[in-house]
Amino acid sequence: MDRDGARFRFHVNGPVSSMDEFFDIPTLIVIGIAIVVLFRLRQVLGTRIGRQRPPEAGSPAESPLEENVITGTARPVDPRGLDAEARQRKFDAEVEQLSHGDAAVAAGLKAIGEADPTFSPKPFLEGAKQAYEMILTAYAQGDRKTLKNLLEKDVYDGFDHAMTEREAAGHKVDFTFVGLPRIEISHAGVEKRNAVVAVQFHAEVVSVTRDKDDAIVEGSVGQVKQIADEWSFSRSPKSRDPNWKLVATNSLE
Repeated sequence: MDRDGARFRFHVNGPVSSMDEFFDIPTLIVIGIAIVVLFRLRQVLGTRIGRQRPPEAGSPAESPLEENVITGTARPVDPRGLDAEARQRKFDAEVEQLSHGDAAVAAGLKAIGEADPTFSPKPFLEGAKQAYEMILTAYAQGDRKTLKNLLEKDVYDGFDHAMTEREAAGHKVDFTFVGLPRIEISHAGVEKRNAVVAVQFHAEVVSVTRDKDDAIVEGSVGQVKQIADEWSFSRSPKSRDPNWKLVATNSLE
């Protein structure tokens, strides 16, 4: 019998249309499970939107999991992303630039590079700039903790002695590091299996020493003073510690 264009037939539990028979409960359960599975696959594999660049000739086609695979490389690459040949060119360029035509300094930097493949003159000099400012500031503030991390023991003992005398006299220092207009490597090499680099610093600072009554005993407020030092830094090429330590100081004034 037709009713409203749909064909009915009688089951034990009553009339059911042919459409209802297709979407019975077991079928709906299977469809629901399929939808959940497809949704989870979509989350795991992800989707690609828009036009994709075709694989280059000779390269394997992309797979959906390619983004999760760590690929190797045929040539060794250093932490800066350079292969050995490019790293050597960069090193040679830095040596030429920072040795300023001094053959002995250039040879010394190359000797350090041979002993320690991680050494690079330009980053070293940038680190030396930061260390110079940190050490001068820490000394003025009496910050022994910072100095211990940056100074070799004999040098630290000398700084500590000077700070102790200053504190005993009731003096304190107001210090401002203004700038470092000139810095250059004056010596480099491998000595007693340690890499050693001497750096000349020509800095501008404002330094005022006051007594316990806050009276000025040295320096002038707001007056920029020129200072010049030669400091030597050392590090074992075989050490896991990447930090260089100050091992000698010399005033150039």
